[in-house]
Amino acid sequence: MTYVVIDNCISCKYTDCVEVCPVDCFYEGENMLVIHPDECIDCGVCEPECPADAIRPDTEPAMEKWVEFNRKYSEAWPVILSKKDPMPGYEDKDGQENKLETDFSEAPGEGG
Repeated sequence: MTYVVIDNCISCKYTDCVEVCPVDCFYEGENMLVIHPDECIDCGVCEPECPADAIRPDTEPAMEKWVEFNRKYSEAWPVILSKKDPMPGYEDKDGQENKLETDFSEAPGEGG
């Protein structure tokens, strides 16, 4: 099993999960985070830390696409090691549906 980040993270990018991750497997895009599925040790400490409910185990239904999504972008984006402020306007985006189609950016974040 591994954990993955889903579209709930887009345009919010809370980083509470990064602080608790013991293996530094989070990677930062311009407007979301992803988890490298091969680096995740399945400890699960990140899942309850996410205010946007954006971290899910890959054992949930329809998570295969998110495993590949997380793999693809974790190999392209920089690792993030420390907590940062959420994105401006996150209050309005938290809980919004279809953010992958409307808001997702492939651009890397700053990392760090």
